[in-house]
Amino acid sequence: MSAAAFVPEKFVGRSLDRLTLSEREALVGKFTAQEIYSPKTLPLQRLEALGDSIQDCVDQLRTRELDPLNFEFTRLGPPY
Repeated sequence: MSAAAFVPEKFVGRSLDRLTLSEREALVGKFTAQEIYSPKTLPLQRLEALGDSIQDCVDQLRTRELDPLNFEFTRLGPPY
């Protein structure tokens, strides 16, 4: 997957563990947002936002009327 073909919507809602190796490799260096785990919420561990920066992720979350303070942001490294 080339950088020009990167479409965050393709990955939002999916579990990081369910991505193929080529999908994970295409996302190296991207930032992800996942809901913070707490016993009260027990969130699904799925990608809620994906972008080149934390601000990109925050903007995506706010567009969906989600509070960025309820999410953790991680930069993806190589899958192996």
